[in-house]
Amino acid sequence: MINHSEPAAGKLLISEPFLNDPHFTRSVILLVDTTPEGTLGMIINQPTALLVSDLLQDLAGADFPVYSGGPVNTELIHFIHRCPEKIGEGQELAKGIFWGGNYEDFKRCMLEHTVSKDEIRVFIGYAGWDPGQLQEELSSNTWIVSDQYDSDMVFNADEEQLWRDVVVNMGPRYAHISQFPKNPNLN
Repeated sequence: MINHSEPAAGKLLISEPFLNDPHFTRSVILLVDTTPEGTLGMIINQPTALLVSDLLQDLAGADFPVYSGGPVNTELIHFIHRCPEKIGEGQELAKGIFWGGNYEDFKRCMLEHTVSKDEIRVFIGYAGWDPGQLQEELSSNTWIVSDQYDSDMVFNADEEQLWRDVVVNMGPRYAHISQFPKNPNLN
């Protein structure tokens, strides 16, 4: 088994290099909730072609990109941020990374442009696992759990490069994985 860490809110799930599921290929997921009822996270490296203003009519002019958080409940909007002084009531997941918060604060920041694109990520949908499901996937080496990252990786990273950067950041034991091709049959 390549994973040696338990999933928890604030940790990352990194997909194994050859995962064929189109929702999760080379994905990095920030776990936001782990309970006996299941696990919930947001894919942080899959931007969509949508903007916040496309989804929320009362936020016209909010030209922030929207990311695909995962295939579950794609009508729901979630956000993570690193500006608790601007958006209160968020749940701190890891040092300097907050999930959700006061929706009126969020709207005000979007409309007044007082938050920058490197301070917030907005998602449609989420990734979710029923009780025991994620443990099964970890046992079959589908995911690696890591806490070896910082908020700059989450908010400033090049989405195409993020998977590789997170894997390399885990150290030499994992770094070689970052060089694997997406499709070994094309090698």
